Amino acid sequence: MLTLFHHPMFATCRFVRLAFGEYGEELALIEEKPWMRRKEFLALNPAGTLPILLAEGDVPIVGAMVIGEYLDETRGVLKRDKRLFAEDPMGRAEIRRLTDWYLNKADSEVTRHLVRERVLKPIMPETAGGGSPDSAAIRAARANIRQHMKYTNWLAGTRHWLAGSKVTYADLAAAAALSVLDYLGEIDWREHAAAREWYARVKSRPSFRPLLSDRVRGLSPVSHYADLDF
Repeated sequence: MLTLFHHPMFATCRFVRLAFGEYGEELALIEEKPWMRRKEFLALNPAGTLPILLAEGDVPIVGAMVIGEYLDETRGVLKRDKRLFAEDPMGRAEIRRLTDWYLNKADSEVTRHLVRERVLKPIMPETAGGGSPDSAAIRAARANIRQHMKYTNWLAGTRHWLAGSKVTYADLAAAAALSVLDYLGEIDWREHAAAREWYARVKSRPSFRPLLSDRVRGLSPVSHYADLDF
């Protein structure tokens, strides 16, 4: 069994868990607090970022999409119609574009800031950046949610899945990011019917079940978080 160093509220880590779940692969999970900068953790990744996968031979593979590419090359190419990448280069390019949109653009504009201010700061020591949430950072992140939800709603309303006719890394990246915001109660789904219908379908997949059981100490999810018919 492979091992994943992760944090349950990081979208990048959720993406990797979903991808392995789609392929029916089990992962041993080790929750890491990167701000602690443990020597053993930094020995695996001097950058001190998550996720990190310990692959065959305990070789560390660092980064969500780097792990995704590794997973595709070692498992995905054998899955045929269940592969999370497209077979053609243009299809793969679109999947990579959307995966980058949600794991990098949305994360840097929205998710990362809300997680830091609402989830991490209250439990981090002051020497590591902990303390009271920054209300200005929260307001700025919330102001950006609408743009990303409108785009997701457009994608979901014009395609069966976000990157085309089947589930791909693009759907998993979007679901990973939005699931974090949904946990925090930051999304008004009533304004985005197509995105809500798409998210309900992703949320109902077996790979998603472990995420629905995630809980953060001192911060419960919104009431509909684990509801498949929300």
